[in-house]
Order: sequence, then structure tokens, then C-alpha cells
Amino acid sequence: MKKALKILLWTLLVLVVAFGGFLLFATITEYRPSDRENLPIDGKAALSLVDSSKDEPLSLLSWNIGFGALGDNADFFMDGGKAVQPSDKDRVQQNIQDMIAVLKEKKSDFIFLQEVDVNSTRTYHIDETQNFREAFADYANAFAYNLKTEFIPYPLPPIGKVGSGLLTLSKFALTNAERTQLPVPFTWPTSMFNLKRCLLTTRIPVGDKELVLINLHLEAYDDGEGKIAQTNMLREIMEEELAKGNYVIAGGDFNQTFSNADTGKFPTKDNGWLPGIIYTSDFSDNWTFLMDSKTPSCRSLSRTYADADKDNFQYYVIDGLIISNNINVESFEVLQKDFKASDHNPVYLTFTLK
Repeated sequence: MKKALKILLWTLLVLVVAFGGFLLFATITEYRPSDRENLPIDGKAALSLVDSSKDEPLSLLSWNIGFGALGDNADFFMDGGKAVQPSDKDRVQQNIQDMIAVLKEKKSDFIFLQEVDVNSTRTYHIDETQNFREAFADYANAFAYNLKTEFIPYPLPPIGKVGSGLLTLSKFALTNAERTQLPVPFTWPTSMFNLKRCLLTTRIPVGDKELVLINLHLEAYDDGEGKIAQTNMLREIMEEELAKGNYVIAGGDFNQTFSNADTGKFPTKDNGWLPGIIYTSDFSDNWTFLMDSKTPSCRSLSRTYADADKDNFQYYVIDGLIISNNINVESFEVLQKDFKASDHNPVYLTFTLK
């Protein structure tokens, strides 16, 4: 009995020391970005907006690519599904190539991508940013981390190492790229393994003003306070830029629905994840809020999609754009790609500058 008790105590001691060692390692290696950071600009874009007629429509496509792993064969544990890792490396690579094909077909002047992985266990350490950079070598580009951690220990099997973030590509030369840290709603120790969400702001000269592009992916799994704080910070930054006379486009995956969007076509069908609401009345009249109520921009990951009953599935309208009132919206729509390569459909805007 004494021997068994001794073994048990030593086992518990080893586990406590190991757990403490892991927390120390996670604390030391935690990603701690500054409030604002200048980012490197890559690519070979040589065009300027001076080269383009001011009356000629420009285009922007935004897409949450689901880190290349959330195609129609995937579910995800955080949304009530079971999967932690994608099915296989080949499918991840195929998803990326399928999305590149769509982007090349649209030939957008500007591209916002969210959930782009870099050296992550969950995507077999593929540098997805490199895939897009090589496919659009004549675009300028900038990347900002939203998540950077050496090891996420949950669930089982664990997620492991993750590097992921926002990628903006532009046919026109960028003069500046900046990462702005958004409020983090999580506290230690969970904050060590959670996203440090940010805004990726890039700038393009337009005479003595600038076209300011803000790529974003706001909070998803908080209690709501994080979404509100991040949205408030976004609003303040947008108003500051507009006050300078700049043209402003902010967008991506809001994980919220604009209050002016009619989502009646996509009612709640299960008890899974639900988006928050951004009330347009909280903003000044200087902004236009764009979400497409006809076509869902996102699907639930509580189950796989490929063989599902499409008429009895949970869809969302959470991807969109906010446009300053010195920009004319020519067209806006969700491109229906049936969630083949990602759990999101891309949104597509054409516009002119006033």
C-alpha cells in the first residue's frame, strides 16, 4: 500500500511539474504584438491610382479562406462538429488552388483574405501566404498575424502550432502597411492560446489623399463584449481617416451581421454558434454598410456540407464591407461558390472614387 501511494504521489508531482513547465513555456513564448506595428510590403505592383481613370470602376474581393482546411468535407469542433485537423494535406492544397482560380477569374484590383495559415500543424506547415503571393506576383501584398502560438493543447488530438492571419493584395503600389492590435477579450491563461485579432491597414495614394483599405476578422467565440470593443475601435479609426479626407473601405469577416441586412432568408435552425449584430445606427451617416441578403456568406461547421440537405442547413450573413460616403458603390454581391473550398463564400465589390 505504501509503495502504491508513493508511486501515485510521484506521478502527481511529475504531472504538476510538467503542467507548470508547459505554462511557463507558453507564457515565455506568448505572442505579444505592439499596439501598432509597421509591416513589410512585398510584391512588384507598379501601378498607381493616377494611372487609372478616376471614373473607371475598381474592384475588391474579400474571402475568409478557412485556413485552406474548411471545405465542404469539413466540420469543426468549435462550431459543434467533431474535427480538429483537416482530412489530409492534398485537400488543403486543392482548396487553396481552387480559391486561387476564383481570384484569378475575377481579376480584382484589391483582395482581402482572412485565416491564411503560415507554418501551422493544422495545415501541414504549408505557407499559404506564399501560394497567394506566387499566384499574384504582380500585386503588392502585406500580411499581419491574428494568431501566433507555439502549441495549443486542446482539444484531443491537440491543435498544435498555429500561425495565421490577414493577407491583403493590391494591383496598385502600397505606400504603407500597418497592424493595429484590437482589444483582446480573453484573460490569462486562455489568452496565451487565443487569437490576438487585429486590423491590417494598407494605403494607396490618390492625389493628396489616400485610399485606406482595412482588412479585418473580428471576434467569434467571446461573450459579445469583445465584438463590441473591437467594432468601436474600428469605427474610431475609420472616422479618423475620413476626417482627413481619405477614402475608406473596411471589411472582411465581421462575425456579426449588420442591422440593416435582412437575414430572414436564413433563419436559425440549430442551437449552434450565432453571430452578433453591428447596429448601423451606432455609426455616423458617413458610411454605407454592405451585406448581401440574397446569398449566404458563411455556413455552419457543425457538420460536413458535401452530402448534407442544403435546404436544412445553417447559413449566415457575416462577411461584408463598410464604405465611406466619398466612394460610389457600383455593385456588391456574395459570389456563390457553394462552400466547396471554404466555409465562406467571397464578397465582391465594384466602386468608383468621388
